[in-house]
Amino acid sequence: MAAAPLLPTHRRYVNGVPVPQRQTLRMSEKFMVLLIVAAFLFVLVGAMFFLPEFREKVVGPGEPGDIFRPQPPASPPVGGLKFHQHDFDPVENVARDVVDPGKSRGKQELEIEQEKVLQEARQVLNKFQDDDVKNDIKQDKAKLQQQREEEEKRKQEEQNKELLEVNRVDTGAVGVSGGEPTDHDTKMRRDKIKEMMKFAWDNYVQYAWGQNELKPISRRGHSASIFGNSAMGATIVDGLDTLYVMGLMDEYKKGRDWIATNLKMEATADISVFEVTIRFLGGLLAAFAMTGDQMFKDKAVLIADKLLPAFNTPTGIPWALINTKRGNGRNWGWASGGSSLLAEYGTLHLEFAYLTELTGNSVYLDKVKRVREVISELDKPDGLYPIYINPKTGKWGQNHASLGAMGDSFYEYLLKSWIMSGKVDNNARRMYDQAMTAIDKMMVQKSASGLTYVGDYKNKRVEKKMDHLSCFSGGMFMLGVEGAPEELKDRYKELGTEITHTCHESYIRSATKLGPEAFRFEGNVEAMSIRQNEKYYILRPEVIESYFYMWRFTKDPKYRDWGWDAAQALEKYCRTPGGFTGIRDVYNANPAQDDVQQSFFLAETLKYLYLLFSEDTLLPLDFWVFNTEAHPLPIKTSIGAKDSHANDRR
Repeated sequence: MAAAPLLPTHRRYVNGVPVPQRQTLRMSEKFMVLLIVAAFLFVLVGAMFFLPEFREKVVGPGEPGDIFRPQPPASPPVGGLKFHQHDFDPVENVARDVVDPGKSRGKQELEIEQEKVLQEARQVLNKFQDDDVKNDIKQDKAKLQQQREEEEKRKQEEQNKELLEVNRVDTGAVGVSGGEPTDHDTKMRRDKIKEMMKFAWDNYVQYAWGQNELKPISRRGHSASIFGNSAMGATIVDGLDTLYVMGLMDEYKKGRDWIATNLKMEATADISVFEVTIRFLGGLLAAFAMTGDQMFKDKAVLIADKLLPAFNTPTGIPWALINTKRGNGRNWGWASGGSSLLAEYGTLHLEFAYLTELTGNSVYLDKVKRVREVISELDKPDGLYPIYINPKTGKWGQNHASLGAMGDSFYEYLLKSWIMSGKVDNNARRMYDQAMTAIDKMMVQKSASGLTYVGDYKNKRVEKKMDHLSCFSGGMFMLGVEGAPEELKDRYKELGTEITHTCHESYIRSATKLGPEAFRFEGNVEAMSIRQNEKYYILRPEVIESYFYMWRFTKDPKYRDWGWDAAQALEKYCRTPGGFTGIRDVYNANPAQDDVQQSFFLAETLKYLYLLFSEDTLLPLDFWVFNTEAHPLPIKTSIGAKDSHANDRR
């Protein structure tokens, strides 16, 4: 073993890294050394050749005064005492033989010149010393900053590498791929929908990657107020499971990696609890259920935890908006009396219940169960659920019920909560059937020509208008036939068929063959808009959603034909070189476009079209239930049933 050194060794470290010893001088240091040597030589030469004492002084006999300063003269005696003058200058008063006055002046001038040269040298030296020190400090700071940045980059790369590594668990997912139709025409239609999806996605990637949505005409990002004007990649999260189902795996991988490394939900503005739940939480949970990728579950927990403070109200009814940074909530300013909205606080159950099942943390399910308990105990005017409720008092707002905007998905989630529970959540089923009975009695109407529609109920009167959003109910009624009381089954089938037909009429009565945001039944006008602010179409899925359910349950080919007509209309009027856009007037054969590719176009509209032209083995309804954003969540079923289904597919 080598002996230890007798003296301690010392090293300098910068950010934990030893700094090597310099072997040579810097260029600036070499210059300073040369400058000092030159100045020294200049002074030396000047002293040798120019000082007069050294060249011409004659050494000879002298007097003491030649060596010592003469005694200053005394002042006149005062009181017998003599005083010497202290301001006496012997140079001015005594002429010295040894010193030549001319030579003295030359010496003084030389000394002044030498001092000037030395002063300039000092200034130059000091300047270079200051500049060198500053440069050294600047270089050291730059090195430290570079090392910090490299360290942070290295850590981020390591973290991203971990996130990009897929950690899968077996979720027992059934029917998440395949479903290719056997006949040529249907396959051609399905392939076209897949191409539309890829086109919409590719343009989003090119022009708005990481933004919430795409403006296909402007070719830049777009963000609605529901996202708090923060870029959270809504289209990526919303459209990811559609990419997976369609087998667009390269596109899926790109979206998956963005979510892993970028989705943090750090919006500083208020965001919609409802929209974030159905789009982000629903999309992540669906992606986890289909792929088993643990990252999706972790992200879902992250987002759900940021939404939980919205439930901190006296009743447990959540606020509509939450600031995830500060953790405080509020309701929409335009909502009646500061109320929460039925379709928002009542459309959280599927996602939060499934998250509790995945994590074992009951807090998520407890929150939404509390919401249901509060509203189930309230009296319902005419058996209906008003769309407004005060989250502080738990009292209904104005008497306004709707199966469209602000009410729709609450009823959908009552039925689907029962389905997702494995059909054991009987309270949800009871509430659903009671609500549908009241809606059928109070809100379902027939037009003069026999078209069935569902109008809004306001102050005991039915508005002769139906929202595009209400058109989802055709599929909902058909989905709810199984498990319904016997006396309601036929009526549910009838309502599903007739409402889907009415909504189809709203499409084919327009110049574009696309349906308006709302349509009326007044006088000779049926299933058409008469107000300009109701004539727009923003790529909504509800009509196509009902086509999908009606096809699955009836196998009537007209629903596939109707869906194909809608797809062709989308291609003709909504497709632009930069993506798909909504239109402002469905009754205009050359409509203006709104320049927004909605995230739900990828999540819902194209997914339902693709499933419409697929076999039932793709996302079978015995194993999956769709949230209101068309994100499939698994139904609680036995492993044996899943294995049996897998064997049937083989």
